Amino acid sequence: MRKTGVEPITSLEDPVEEPDREPFNGRVLAFKLVIIALFGILLRQLWFLQVIQGEEYRQRADNNRFRVMAVEAPRGVMYDRNRILLVRNTPSYTISIFPADLPKQSDAVFERLSTILDVPASRIQELVEPAPKGSRKTDAFTPVPIKANVNWTTAFVVEERHLELPGVLVQAQPIREYLDGSVTSQILGFVGAISNEQYQKLKEVPTKGYALNDRIGQTGLEQTFESELRGEPGERDMEVDSTGREVETLFVRNPVPGHNLRLTIDIGLQRAIARIVEQKLEEYGGLAVVIAMDPRNGQVLAMVSMPSYDNNLFSKGITERQLSALLEDPKRPLVNHAISEVNPPGSTFKIVNAAGALQEGVVTRYTKITCPGYITIPNPWGGAAARMVCWAAHGIQDMISALANSCDVYFYNLGGGPPNGEWQGLGVDRLAKYAKLFGFGAKTGIDLPGEAEGLIPTEEWKKINLGEPWYKGDTYNMAIGQGFVTATPLQLAVATTALTNGGYVYKPQLVMEITDSEGNVVKPFKPELIRELPIDKNYLEIIKDGLRAGMLIGKTDNGTSYVGTSYDSDVDGLNIAGKTGTAQYGIPDEKGDMPTHGWFTALAPRENPEVVITAYIDKGGGKNAGNLVAEIMKAYFHVPEKKS
Repeated sequence: MRKTGVEPITSLEDPVEEPDREPFNGRVLAFKLVIIALFGILLRQLWFLQVIQGEEYRQRADNNRFRVMAVEAPRGVMYDRNRILLVRNTPSYTISIFPADLPKQSDAVFERLSTILDVPASRIQELVEPAPKGSRKTDAFTPVPIKANVNWTTAFVVEERHLELPGVLVQAQPIREYLDGSVTSQILGFVGAISNEQYQKLKEVPTKGYALNDRIGQTGLEQTFESELRGEPGERDMEVDSTGREVETLFVRNPVPGHNLRLTIDIGLQRAIARIVEQKLEEYGGLAVVIAMDPRNGQVLAMVSMPSYDNNLFSKGITERQLSALLEDPKRPLVNHAISEVNPPGSTFKIVNAAGALQEGVVTRYTKITCPGYITIPNPWGGAAARMVCWAAHGIQDMISALANSCDVYFYNLGGGPPNGEWQGLGVDRLAKYAKLFGFGAKTGIDLPGEAEGLIPTEEWKKINLGEPWYKGDTYNMAIGQGFVTATPLQLAVATTALTNGGYVYKPQLVMEITDSEGNVVKPFKPELIRELPIDKNYLEIIKDGLRAGMLIGKTDNGTSYVGTSYDSDVDGLNIAGKTGTAQYGIPDEKGDMPTHGWFTALAPRENPEVVITAYIDKGGGKNAGNLVAEIMKAYFHVPEKKS
């Protein structure tokens, strides 16, 4: 038989051979999956440690042996115009914690340090490990200050017990010493711990190297000239032991000292004014401001704002109780009232009214207006007329006697015209124009933070802000520096310097020059002219004649009489010219009398003036402020006291 490729089937029941198979085992499979999962987790953790947190752990490893520490640059100092030192750096010790050097269980360290420093352990922990919300982000490799300005004995104890205090450092850090404290604090300001917001803004500043534990200028010139005063920090590379103590210095890059400031302030005059004001501060309602300026260039010779505060409290570490007392004081001693306090300037504003009226031809030096002690404003809608009073019935007045007597009626007419409409006064728009030319209603630009603008109102301003029309009575109030008009003492001082020097409005200058640590001038500051008033200089001379008459009793060459509102503030031989201001505010008493602020602004001598002095007192009148300025004029010109 021929064979074929197909084998015959011998039997349907013949068994078919199959490969061997292991029985299904779920436990084995689960075990394999667990191994795979664990291996995946291990890989993920390895990736996380090496890639995500690799840099931090490398730093920690290096930190066990090497460290780079910033070396603080000596902060620049400040001098007065005569190169008398006003602020300097003094040696001090700060106890800090380097978080990366703390043991995992750091409670014992905090407790030991708490006993030495008399700082609660909870507070130390809060500083080193702040809560996620409400606290700034810390850096494990940046020292966290725990207590500043500790004495040498405490610093020595910490150093001696360093084995018990791993991570705790004693740092030699100079602190600011303000030699005149509260006398200059409103000008100089103070240095304080950097905030998180400040750090975020400043950390990118080239070469300055700001860190989370830095101290920077917080107010005054310390803040304005932070970049000049700070300098450039250096660094020290060193090898450390396991507790973070230095074993060996490897490299040092020396810091670059900050620049120094030479101010325009005369500290002798500043101190004298502070003494004079302090003697009568309670009489002045607990608040007073005096500014002295050189009208020839706009330099600020003195700026006293009281009550004040001792800025050394902040440099040495102010307590919560001390800070609360300052913040809760209703007279706000932390505020520089010379630049931030705004109030109606009262009759001192008549300088602006007079200048505008003369320049616009509304009146002349000899224009006479009769003052019966009031003006009557007809009611355009019928009904009773309104009466606006003067502080006295002055009779016939001209420009000189009206300034000397501070006659409200005369200046009502100049500002708003006679109530009967016989002739036109300046009106609100022109009053506002000349006020702004003199510098009211805008910041002066002085190199201090926190300056207020004050307010020069207009018809549009009242409509937008109060939803009311402008009335003629508003113009009359504005004409004598009341109503909606507000100004800072510095604005009035700047306006008075412009009147004094023939119409030149200068930016008030506080810094004369910046020098390096060797005394070389890096940057001189020249007087900065803002504008020249578009007012005939002869008209400014007329106003100064009126201010001089305000210090006297007599008659003008036009035959009108005057008893100067500050005749008792004149000083023999000084030839002072000044203007009083008494501004009402607040709620009338049972007699209908309202409390008043007192103003006085003056120049001396009348011919070739060399100083302008402006004073503001919170309680009192222009005469009180005038007497204050007279005492300061004596101090400035070194007038000897009369022997009784």
